[in-house]
Amino acid sequence: MCFRLRPRRAAGSPSPFAPCFGRLRLRTHIELPSAPGSRRVRASKGTAQVLDIKRIRDHTEEVRQALAKRMDAIDFRELLDWDEARRRTQAELETLRSRRNEVSGQIPQLKKSGEDVQPLFEEMKRVGSEIKALEAAAAEHEARVETFMARLPNIPDEDVPSGDKDNNQVVATWGDQPTFDFATRDHVELLSSLKMVDYERGTKLGGRGFWIYRGDGSRLEWALLNYFVETHLAAGYEFMLPPHILLPQCGYTAGQFPKFGDDVFYLESTEERERQFLLPTAETALINLHRDEIIDEGSLPLKYFAYTPCYRKEAGSYRTEERGTVRGHQFNKVELFQYTRPEDSAAALDELLDHAKRVVQGLGLHYQVSLLAAKDCSDSMAKTLDIEVWIPSMRQYKEVSSASNARDYQARRGQIRFRRQGTKKPELLHTLNASGLATSRLVPAIVEQFQQADGSVVVPEVLRKWMGKERLSPSAT
Repeated sequence: MCFRLRPRRAAGSPSPFAPCFGRLRLRTHIELPSAPGSRRVRASKGTAQVLDIKRIRDHTEEVRQALAKRMDAIDFRELLDWDEARRRTQAELETLRSRRNEVSGQIPQLKKSGEDVQPLFEEMKRVGSEIKALEAAAAEHEARVETFMARLPNIPDEDVPSGDKDNNQVVATWGDQPTFDFATRDHVELLSSLKMVDYERGTKLGGRGFWIYRGDGSRLEWALLNYFVETHLAAGYEFMLPPHILLPQCGYTAGQFPKFGDDVFYLESTEERERQFLLPTAETALINLHRDEIIDEGSLPLKYFAYTPCYRKEAGSYRTEERGTVRGHQFNKVELFQYTRPEDSAAALDELLDHAKRVVQGLGLHYQVSLLAAKDCSDSMAKTLDIEVWIPSMRQYKEVSSASNARDYQARRGQIRFRRQGTKKPELLHTLNASGLATSRLVPAIVEQFQQADGSVVVPEVLRKWMGKERLSPSAT
């Protein structure tokens, strides 16, 4: 997912979704289109766990040390106490329910034979009261476990560095930083002089963090999208155009809610559980395509891509060096997505990354690839590699694609499973995504890396059939 969602709240302030998702029961009656060979299933009655609590129970210290790569502190003692109380209460409930069923079957026969059943009725009254009390206790234990588990991030892969972005590792580069024998201009000046972007009117219409593509700017934006679509179709991905307005469960399954609930734009609603939001990335939609479904092994991998605008609050993120289109509240992006068997996801991540790299290489842009440290990854992801293009005026590399493996984290939240051939029990599958690509940082990189002394910009060859020209010149706009 490009441009990772990060918390913007003051320390200790609650997410607006904390009350909703802390005790959320994932019940859905929505019929979702199934993949070939899959069947629809109802959502489970309880919240889907984000991590395997059995793994936490059996390997507490191992999980704690793994999460320490991305969390400052983690203490499982309360969680394990609640889990133990939940399981103990559930066992007592099962014993009492079994006794109730047993007696219910005996009473008609005893009455028929003329025996006194009043003591059994009194016993059942006591059992009923005990069951009611235990059910309330079990619900409370379950709610505490769910609240704790809902906010846990994914366990990082072993090769992911610990710590924050200062520990990111550059693992590859392509091309060379461009050099110029003339005084260069930055992307804001170039795009303004070429009349490709209108920043002032964008702010007038939408406020800070918005812009308007115009003329060759609009054509360049659309040429990039056409190039992405053509390339991904050729690679065997299915093209999707999902809704831009989603329900809260979509954000939960993606792992963006509840923690990042205030980074998105909401539609007004009187029902908190049904409060719709504008998608921050097409990943949020694509991960939910097969929510609550069981997919036949023969249908995997499933490979999708989607084009959508992305809508983000990005509160407090506008810095002087990120002016122009480098960061905004709305930008265009094409997202790649795969559903795979667990044993195939590592190779699928390599495939996604290589595919995204080829797209950038086709544009001729110099870039580097960084393996992100655990705290710089999205909470949902076990491993992320960023493709970052060079923007000369900023003397910085900026992310245009993130290729990530969520392992079974999102599938567990959304109960997305597959069934191996010849077996009955379904398993959680793995999900992966990669930006393919985001345009709002590519445009600055293109105009800066390919600028000429006369203020013109050379159009990348792969885009010329859509642009209808080889050069963008002030005189031609």
